[in-house]
Amino acid sequence: MEILITTRYITTHDTNNGKAVFSADIPEVNPMKPNADGIAFALSYTTKGFPVDINKDADIRVYEGFLENAPGLVVSGGTVLRHVDIPPNTACAMHRTVSLDYGAVLEGEIELLLDSGEKRLMKRGDVAIQRGTMHQWINHSKTEWTRMLFVLQPCQPLKLAGKELGEELDDMAGVRPSD
Repeated sequence: MEILITTRYITTHDTNNGKAVFSADIPEVNPMKPNADGIAFALSYTTKGFPVDINKDADIRVYEGFLENAPGLVVSGGTVLRHVDIPPNTACAMHRTVSLDYGAVLEGEIELLLDSGEKRLMKRGDVAIQRGTMHQWINHSKTEWTRMLFVLQPCQPLKLAGKELGEELDDMAGVRPSD
């Protein structure tokens, strides 16, 4: 898995007959952008607002805006669909997002390490439901990449022991804070 691209197929409707068609507004090939640590991200889709307005392709216009001006890890009042490729023998920084995240392993294996020291080895098809906890993703393989698919949605600020916990990114390579 050394070719760092994804392909996305966005559906819409033919305005003449109402039949389903594939949108030509955004290229289907979605390049991955490697950060300094080699971990590559692809912003595969984003939304803003609930419920999402798909009339007249309003949601596609929102996504186009985020492609031009990439969001942080989370979009306030919206969702983020992101592919992440993690090279062999690579770990991201321990971090926290103020979001509810679904992370599914598409290829390879990855260790999910929590700040408590607890960990799980995730394999293809496994899903982590990440709920605002400090965590780290570690690819221990010496030769195999890991590809994950994440869906992130904002959550209410997390309060523990009378303290509100915020986003902690520990200067993750190429990742800017969420708005």
